[in-house]
Amino acid sequence: MADGTKAVVDTSAADGAADEAALAAAIDELADGTARATSAGSPAKKDGGGTDSRAAAGTTDGEARAARPTAPAVTAPAPTPPAASAPATTAPAPGEPTPETTAPLSVSEIAAELASGDAGTGRTDPAPAAAAPAKRPPRDPQPTHDPRDTATLPQTLPAPQRRSGDMIGHRYRLEECISSTETFSSWRAVDEKLRRAVGVHLMASGHQRARKVLAAAKSAALLGDPRFVQVLDAVQEGELVYVVREWLPHASDLAKLLSDGPLEPHEAYQMVRQVTDAVAAAHRRGQAHLRLTPRCVLRTDSGQYRINGIAVDAALRGLGGEGGEVGGEDAERVDTRAIGALLFAALTHRWPYPEDRYDLKGLPRNLREVAPEQVRAGVHKGLSELAARALLDHPPHHAEPITTPDGLARAIALMPRIRQPQPELPAFTSPPRHNTHALPTAPNPTRVVAAPGTAPAPVVAPVRRSGRRLRTVVKVTASAVALGAIGVASWQLVDNLRTGSTAVASPQASSTSATPTAHTATHDPAPIPVKDALSYNPLGEKADGAASLPKAIDEDPASEWQTNWYSDAFGSKPGTKEGTGLLLDLGSAQTVSKVTLKWSTATTAELRMPGKSVGNAQTAKPGDFTVLGKKAGTAVEYNLDSPVTTRYLLIWLTNLSKNPDSGPNPGKYQAFLGDVKVFG
Repeated sequence: MADGTKAVVDTSAADGAADEAALAAAIDELADGTARATSAGSPAKKDGGGTDSRAAAGTTDGEARAARPTAPAVTAPAPTPPAASAPATTAPAPGEPTPETTAPLSVSEIAAELASGDAGTGRTDPAPAAAAPAKRPPRDPQPTHDPRDTATLPQTLPAPQRRSGDMIGHRYRLEECISSTETFSSWRAVDEKLRRAVGVHLMASGHQRARKVLAAAKSAALLGDPRFVQVLDAVQEGELVYVVREWLPHASDLAKLLSDGPLEPHEAYQMVRQVTDAVAAAHRRGQAHLRLTPRCVLRTDSGQYRINGIAVDAALRGLGGEGGEVGGEDAERVDTRAIGALLFAALTHRWPYPEDRYDLKGLPRNLREVAPEQVRAGVHKGLSELAARALLDHPPHHAEPITTPDGLARAIALMPRIRQPQPELPAFTSPPRHNTHALPTAPNPTRVVAAPGTAPAPVVAPVRRSGRRLRTVVKVTASAVALGAIGVASWQLVDNLRTGSTAVASPQASSTSATPTAHTATHDPAPIPVKDALSYNPLGEKADGAASLPKAIDEDPASEWQTNWYSDAFGSKPGTKEGTGLLLDLGSAQTVSKVTLKWSTATTAELRMPGKSVGNAQTAKPGDFTVLGKKAGTAVEYNLDSPVTTRYLLIWLTNLSKNPDSGPNPGKYQAFLGDVKVFG
């Protein structure tokens, strides 16, 4: 593994099943000889439904059951007599691997059937047809369970119930549940041994996907590509399977980057180039992602893109059939189409399908097979064509579709490089003007002031010269400027001697009084510690997000204050709330000049302070507060034109983002505040 730990998989159950399979195979060889002796020449009959109901006399029930095919029936057969009915099976749930439909006989049952067959080969009871099924290769090269024991494993198994603070493997302490589904949950945890943050996926070991998840985690760990988030551990421990991965606390996923709008062409180019190169390298080593979404693409502070969930995310959700195909498409086409969808979203700020996903609006249902430049004006033409060729089966303008990550990487390499935009230069400010009566100033080069009694120096017109004549003009001009400066200094010296010392002191005093306010001393805002965070919900029945209030002021952006979830947006319907809030207690009256907030999702909030007539800020009405500013987005900064003095500050939320369908509280409106800072 990446940190020196090893992936551990419990194979004791598989070894025991293999021993039992060897014993059953030896007994089956004896059974085959008896069955051929007893069933030779016996014609089979048909029932009313047109299927074999019983074989000819002399075939035992055990032999018939041992010979039944193990593939699941697609359609329900016609009713058969009770003696010939197969064990009942339940239909597989959508998205689950298809299990075997019958359980094999145990060793004792096979021995009993052989004994009964030897004792009476002439029995008259009809038996099921004993046609030997053709052997099929397994669909999964590393099956998720013992194929001889398929019926004993459930098709679905609930995700293990765990809470914050629980220890996994005597090493990993769970901190926060990031997402949860019916079959697995994902957590942010702390590796107590190495004292670092990690991500953990939890699943029941009895689930049919458990072994496939372990195999996917092992293959992802062996990939060793730093462009992918590393898998650190994969363990089956008792009734629990857990996969540990690297945690990037300061990285932002693509969905969060797109919350404020589409990416610039250079940033979109860097994203698609880095993601494509990484996925193409993984495919060359036999690995596929199969579930590449905006939540899986992370951008670090250095501008590097890393991919999370290689192979593991698909295994957790039961994606990927024989050969890695998804929905009838091979793995290369699936990942290439996914990269095209990422680039489409980065250029247009729209999800390229009718459904709304990842906080992005979907396309209208009447828009199909369109390029990004047909959805949003001003899109980079080369990137738009690239996204259409990767995403669509029939790109516009009869362009050739791209179906493999390697082909997409070659197409990107042939594109002209998109340069990074130059940073904007700060606005030029003129230097401060000084009092001309106090100190001599440099003369205007186009206007030379001569001393009294001397003829003024001629003004030299700016004439374009070249070579020697230009140098001559420069020398003459410099000489004139020097003479002018000497003349001004001499004139002021004579004037000062003539008027006396009192005349000199007066201009100095006026100079001090006329100093502009721009030169007053300034200081950087100093941070003010927040003593307490209180829930402010006067329009609701209970405190909003009371359990996570300390996380808003713990100076850890990874821990967040979470509001209660709401079915509708604030003020969207009659009777809905206008907002909810977080009240900051500074401990005493402080002078505040700036407040910064960091939200996980785009949120609209107002910064308010209580009015002079407010006694208890926590019980006051929203109208009793003074609005200092209103901002929307994820990284918000309130800069006050005039500092205010107050003990309490209110963050009043007026618009919340809608949770994605794949996370907790899907489709609900909720806000997540990770960091609050107050400056004086």
